[in-house]
Amino acid sequence: MTNFEELKSLLKSTPKKIAILPHKNPDGDAIGSTLAMFHYLNKLGHTCNIVSPNDFPKFLKWMPSAKDIVIADYRPKVAEAIIHQAELIFILDFNTVKRIDDLGNWVERSKAPKILIDHHREPDTFDFMYSDIEMPATCQMVYNFINAMNDLDKIDKGIAECIYTGIMTDTGGFRFRNTSADTHRIVAELIDKGVEVDKVTSYVNDSQTQGRLKLLSLTLNNLTFLPEYRTAFMFLKREDLLKNGFQKGDTEGFVNYGLSVENFVFSVIFIEDTHHNFIKISLRSKSDFDVNEFSRKHFNGGGHINAAGGRSDMNMEETIAYFQSLLTDYKEKLAHIVI
Repeated sequence: MTNFEELKSLLKSTPKKIAILPHKNPDGDAIGSTLAMFHYLNKLGHTCNIVSPNDFPKFLKWMPSAKDIVIADYRPKVAEAIIHQAELIFILDFNTVKRIDDLGNWVERSKAPKILIDHHREPDTFDFMYSDIEMPATCQMVYNFINAMNDLDKIDKGIAECIYTGIMTDTGGFRFRNTSADTHRIVAELIDKGVEVDKVTSYVNDSQTQGRLKLLSLTLNNLTFLPEYRTAFMFLKREDLLKNGFQKGDTEGFVNYGLSVENFVFSVIFIEDTHHNFIKISLRSKSDFDVNEFSRKHFNGGGHINAAGGRSDMNMEETIAYFQSLLTDYKEKLAHIVI
């Protein structure tokens, strides 16, 4: 981390007002890391608030103090005031203020020092930066940060649950290749702190709504196999989402089904936004097929080597046709991916 000793001195001195921000459409790692940092900084005597650009999935709302997160979409004046009054701003699990919509303008106007803790590529420059693209989850970085502060004794069961949730979800249940030996050692420490693995797993994976299961059925019905490219793709249209009572988080993990097919290494899901005319794209891969590069080059997105996102402003049919046309340029590379 850049300027760590200076930041450590700031955090160990006079109590401060601190704003903690996840990215838009926050996932388990974003919510887990912000809540873990929230509880840790409160233990240091600071006054903290988490401000999320928009709402987050119901299956994450069991975590300690999740109900206290300020949703900027619902309470914009409160969110703006928190950022305006903040003496420090923590930016967790995203690399650029472009990922937080209007909150980004407020953050840029703030004179408060800004602290980035994130594992995505090509971050913006902030006052204090802990950026490591090799890390499987920002939550693992939060654990490392607390360790560097010599405060592992302050990790209680609640903080441990938040960190564990972020690591578990961002590693795909510890399946992705960047899940390291250090990851498992940290998870063991979190279990020693009181994490009940079965309960956390159930909270995250077993909170199925009827709508989610119906959407999964539709998605699998739309699943298209392209064996010549070792690729699968699927899609959901706006009317499918609205007809089945879509809630944020309902399509989480659907894209992974394409990778469960023997010998397939690339899976994509296209989801039409319920309010605006664009297609949200999630991409997953195995081994060293880089979906971050693929998404950056073709779909104005990015992420990690095996998990990335993007968008298309074309309609669904045009987007899928364009995607399929791209695969010819990657046929040889996909054919030689070793898994």
